[in-house]
Amino acid sequence: VAQPSMASVLESIVGPWGSTLIRVGVVLSVLGAYLAWSLMAAEILYIPAKADDMPRFLARTNSKGAPVVALVLAGGLVRLLLMLLLFTSDALNFMLDLTAALSLIPYLLAAAYAVKLTVTRETYENGGALRSDAVVAGIATFYTLFLIYAAGLDKLLLSCILYAVGAGLYVVARRERNLRVFTPAEAVLFAIIVVGAVAGVVSLATGAIQI
Repeated sequence: VAQPSMASVLESIVGPWGSTLIRVGVVLSVLGAYLAWSLMAAEILYIPAKADDMPRFLARTNSKGAPVVALVLAGGLVRLLLMLLLFTSDALNFMLDLTAALSLIPYLLAAAYAVKLTVTRETYENGGALRSDAVVAGIATFYTLFLIYAAGLDKLLLSCILYAVGAGLYVVARRERNLRVFTPAEAVLFAIIVVGAVAGVVSLATGAIQI
């Protein structure tokens, strides 16, 4: 037997106004959550722009101090993503899988950087727990690689599409300030992301990847 909703329970106890109260509360709660998540999405663009890691136009604010451009862009991207989800057979699981795949690349880079520190002995001038840190970093790198493999090539290629867009904004920001865009290692990583993004777009266009 399905459990009754809170609105139905309260209505049976106090009358119709109880159901109305719960429904109004739900609407307010959803609107509050929507506002909070909209602001968080805009901050992802606005704060890096203030730190010179995103193009200047994303740091523009209106007379009230609200980051209008970042809000409009973030809102537009969210709506585009919601429209794309209309064509997915299982939208919730697809978003969960894609979110997990997007988070794995930063984890891998962080773990690999920890390995690099133990190899070059940076920050280990006084010895420290070099061996134990090297073991932990090595295990973390191997485990993250396994998770990326388990996530599947399709999710990795879709992640590259989103990363390529973000990297493009970073390139614009660096050139606006006449700064060096990439180090040699970063250029190699950027090339890999672009290749993955192109492969992802082609796979989507040909139907090799289904969303």
